[in-house]
Amino acid sequence: MSVISSSAVIDPHASLAMGVVVGHFSVIEKDVIIGENSNIAESVVLRQDVRIGKDVVIHPNVVINSGISIGDRVEVFPGAYIGKEPKGAGTLARQPVFEKRVVIGADASIGTHAVIYYDVVIGEHTLIGDGASIREQCRIGSYCIIGRYVTINYNTIIGNKTKIMDLAHVTGNCTIGNEVFISMMITTTNDNALGAKGYNEELMKGPTIEDGAMIGANVTLLPGVTIGEKAIVGAGAVVTKDVAPGSVMMGVPARESKKVEI
Repeated sequence: MSVISSSAVIDPHASLAMGVVVGHFSVIEKDVIIGENSNIAESVVLRQDVRIGKDVVIHPNVVINSGISIGDRVEVFPGAYIGKEPKGAGTLARQPVFEKRVVIGADASIGTHAVIYYDVVIGEHTLIGDGASIREQCRIGSYCIIGRYVTINYNTIIGNKTKIMDLAHVTGNCTIGNEVFISMMITTTNDNALGAKGYNEELMKGPTIEDGAMIGANVTLLPGVTIGEKAIVGAGAVVTKDVAPGSVMMGVPARESKKVEI
């Protein structure tokens, strides 16, 4: 038996399985499907065609837009916004391109006030920290950590078991491999012209960080550089050219100090 608050607004075409709890003032629109034993707290908004798995917990004041799919046992903390539509306000040089969908894998955790744009896929057992922002066309693997207030820009691919620590910025058109460690407050860039030449998709290329690489705190990676497999970039370095696999890089500009076994 489901427990529905008398102040909740639920479209008659929504489908709620056994054991679902819906709190006060929540809104559940047409064709929403909620799996068994899921808990929808107070003042949650589920737009049309949302799919919620079993044993999911949605905390208060969460907004989940149309076309979103959330796997079993996911927990979404207060104030998160899933399915934000990119808006340019007439100022962007790049026109956002996206599909109106988000897929969040089983056992993931979405932090307080995290913002996940449309056209994002997040793997199972991945943690999205409080205040993180993930733009359209991003793909994040399984068993990842995206720390608090990390910003991940458009069209970025992140592999499995990768950790990106608090306040890091991952630029658009960036590729990050499996089991990568990125420390706090790193900066990645994708435009050597600093916006002076407008947006050119062929020229806007973020860094590529290969499997097992480690990036220290406050590092800056310039556009298009490749950090090779299991390379290490020391804290505060500015990387201006490709880093060979297994290299240890330090300084401004970064220079190789030694090799590690790979």
